[in-house]
Amino acid sequence: MDWHFLLSLLATATLPLACTPFNPLSLEELSSNTGIQVFNQIIKSRPHENVVISPHGIASVLGMLQLGADGRTKKQLTTMMRYGVNRVGKVLKKINKAIVSKKNKDIVTVANAVFVKNGFKLEVPFVTRNKDVFQCEVRNVTFQDPASACDSINMWVKNETRGMIDSILSPNMLSGGLTRLVLVNAIYFKGLWKSRFQPENTKKRTFLAADGMTYQVPMLAQLSVFRSGSTSTPNDVWYNFIELPYHGESISMLIALPTESSTPLSAIIPHISTKTIDSWMSIMVPKRVQVVLPKFTAEAQTDLKEPLKVLGITDMFEPSKANFAKITRSEGLHVSHILQKAKIEVSEDGTKASAVTTAVLIARSSPPWFIVDRPFLFFIRHNPTGAILFMGQINKP
Repeated sequence: MDWHFLLSLLATATLPLACTPFNPLSLEELSSNTGIQVFNQIIKSRPHENVVISPHGIASVLGMLQLGADGRTKKQLTTMMRYGVNRVGKVLKKINKAIVSKKNKDIVTVANAVFVKNGFKLEVPFVTRNKDVFQCEVRNVTFQDPASACDSINMWVKNETRGMIDSILSPNMLSGGLTRLVLVNAIYFKGLWKSRFQPENTKKRTFLAADGMTYQVPMLAQLSVFRSGSTSTPNDVWYNFIELPYHGESISMLIALPTESSTPLSAIIPHISTKTIDSWMSIMVPKRVQVVLPKFTAEAQTDLKEPLKVLGITDMFEPSKANFAKITRSEGLHVSHILQKAKIEVSEDGTKASAVTTAVLIARSSPPWFIVDRPFLFFIRHNPTGAILFMGQINKP
């Protein structure tokens, strides 16, 4: 069985009609916390939907924008992110390289690009810093022909996500006479479980969705040793969590859901941050457990403008207030769209589990169960850095 995760994030810029101490781990956790805060805002308006985002992707595009911002626009980005990209560029570069390292064994690709109007002059430091820190490439497109520009950007996204996301932009999002540049971040992940699920154990079981309806959905099942635990929020709402490592062991999926089936998922979400997730990693203990997990595919496109405004990043969206003087000094720019599209796909590769696993399944009895039969949260975590590559809520598989 393998999992595919990918994300494409885009920001378009158009013409107008302070930092805490860090180490590499805490810096990436700050980056991921930015995305988790955005996630908390998104789900307020979509409590019963499947929502999928990449905290790391959001932080990457905001970081790229921060390198081009000045004045109050830069201050708002720095305050919300809690670090200045220029000051921590070397550390961010190391983190970004670690995330895509072949040492992971599982496949992670992160691609960043700035699509610029033909003939538009960018400030050299903006280009060189983005290339150095975010491995960001610059490409020229013809925004005067929105359909052609769209095709170019969507083709890049499709290539970088190995065909899983075939488009993120539509021509009506581009203003032929005004659009100057589009920033895009794409993340793709493909991982195989360290402990595979046997296809013959997949059975239809009842899932109680967020809307109160019950559905029969295919559920994966296996008995194996996993690290798991339980804790409570400051309001004494108890919830359970489990780590499902991928075969390279650098990356894990973490799943969390309330202990009581009557407790809504929304009761635990505001409590979760990278610090919370770190605490899970320290208190989980390995035990033999029967895991039952739904197969699911989820795709979500999210406009991040309103969530970011609520979090204090407002000026960059206002033509009269945005200050991107470090991108170009020839014209005033503002961000017209900041979009993210993510897709998660769970599929079985038909690999048979080893005879040892089969024997264990038969030989032992009465193990504890971890049954994911109601709305849950998931996190894809790069363990060496603490980066949250993907996260989401699944209300209906």
